[in-house]
Amino acid sequence: MDALSDLLDGVRARGALFSRSLMEPPWSVRFDHALPLTLVTMVRGRAWVAPGRGGPLPLEAGDIAVLRGPGAHTVAHPADAATTCTVLSEQVCLGPDGEPLDEDVVLGVRTYGRSFDAPDLLLSGGYDVTGEVGRRLLSALPEVLVVPADACHDPLTQMILNEVDCQVPGQQVVLDRLLDLALVSTLRTWFDRPEADPPAWYTALADPVVGAALRAVHNRPDAAWTVAGLAEVCGVSRATLARDFTALVGVPPMAYLAEWRMTLAADLLRDTAETVGAIARRVGYADAFAFSAAFKRVRGVSPTDHRRGVRGSVGQVEAAHV
Repeated sequence: MDALSDLLDGVRARGALFSRSLMEPPWSVRFDHALPLTLVTMVRGRAWVAPGRGGPLPLEAGDIAVLRGPGAHTVAHPADAATTCTVLSEQVCLGPDGEPLDEDVVLGVRTYGRSFDAPDLLLSGGYDVTGEVGRRLLSALPEVLVVPADACHDPLTQMILNEVDCQVPGQQVVLDRLLDLALVSTLRTWFDRPEADPPAWYTALADPVVGAALRAVHNRPDAAWTVAGLAEVCGVSRATLARDFTALVGVPPMAYLAEWRMTLAADLLRDTAETVGAIARRVGYADAFAFSAAFKRVRGVSPTDHRRGVRGSVGQVEAAHV
């Protein structure tokens, strides 16, 4: 795997919030849920997407936008239209009066509007991004990004629309996987566009030397890597790798490796019941003592304290929703 694949692999849809909105201008849909990532496709018609800060960006038919939380975002036609719908969750959508939408504007499961023939059709899917790997991806994205229709995957949008209409067993799993594919395709396309400002590690992947080093680290984070060992994999001298890696990525190879290992370890501590020693071996440390010292140096807390803290936070969040 490479750096982007690892980050995208850490962001998976589970019970994705999907909604289809069919509207006659003027209209305005406000996404005010707690999900940190929302994928919006302008299937037909046009609209403007307004981030929490900054001016609105146009959305033409076929365009895909990625909205990064926290904070609300609005998609409207025209841009200054009054709010007609506020999406709080998959089950809760409020009308302009702040009350749940009337049944006469619910056209079916996950579908809102007054007519299937409405000129504007908006498809949206929300992601619940958790863990350190997910946050690392979010930090690389602007608050709003738009990929134009000519760079988007049209058949994929149609597949999602077909699945929304298909109420059969397993629908949620299929929608989750389609949303995963849509996000991966959209972000990969975005990072390669001239208006994007991709992180240093992404542009470094194109370099034959530094890209090879990054792929080696992400393929085998548990390996006993040294600068000399990575240089041998890349077919260059130790000095050349250290110089080029630092210039392109912004940190030396061993500093990048240490931070990536601690990112992986933080999620393993959060999401698994593995012992600290087992996690240490999975991220390249011979024993728990060396790993614990490195984790505290990078994260400021011991692995045990980190595990206790994140699980306490998760418990509080779950209790708040009961």
